[in-house]
Amino acid sequence: MTSPPSDQTPGRQPGTGLRADAERNRDRILAAARRLYATEGLGVSMASVAREAGVGKATLSRRFATREELVNAVFADRMDAYAAAVAEALADPDPWHGFTGYVQAVCAMQAADRGFADVLTMTFPTARALEARRAESYSAFLELIARAKDSGHLREDFVPEDLVILQMANAGVIAAAGDAAPDTWRRLVGHVLRSYAAPGAPIPALPEAPAPTALYRAMVRLSRTGQGTAQGGGIGS
Repeated sequence: MTSPPSDQTPGRQPGTGLRADAERNRDRILAAARRLYATEGLGVSMASVAREAGVGKATLSRRFATREELVNAVFADRMDAYAAAVAEALADPDPWHGFTGYVQAVCAMQAADRGFADVLTMTFPTARALEARRAESYSAFLELIARAKDSGHLREDFVPEDLVILQMANAGVIAAAGDAAPDTWRRLVGHVLRSYAAPGAPIPALPEAPAPTALYRAMVRLSRTGQGTAQGGGIGS
């Protein structure tokens, strides 16, 4: 009896070097990491990811030796979307509209995924694919800034670091507001975009402020988790 081809031995997927069960474990790990990172951020431990995936630590380390490797795999598609957003902004015939749309899009990505919010404000030197995509997006963003300034609508003193500062602030608002006031970040971004505008530039509409009761619930939530203090007599009291 002849042996089956090497890429079709029992337990293997044709055309891959991973056994079928190993590939399933990898998929389970990635799915678990996406869930945890999206809701809890990148502070989640590798052990927690292993538990969520239902695999042992050794299995996790065989697939992803470091946190950076796991982050790179989990957020590859998010970084693709990040790069696509700036490309779309550059294609906008109105440079100022493209600029403001890009800022709003990036901040929306942060709000949709706490893990990605962390990725945008951290660096992962050993995650080469992720960092290469970030560098590509940054180069395109510099061009977007130049075009918006040439239009006369973006302040001349705007610098790329201002977006990083906004992303840091936005990440904090997203984490603080949580599910109690999930759209709070929109108000922050609206105010900041107005501060970026040069005199005479079209001003983006300012999103509505969250309800006082929603902000109060967020404050109470912070006090219970030890991240802040809800002051008596504060909003909604």
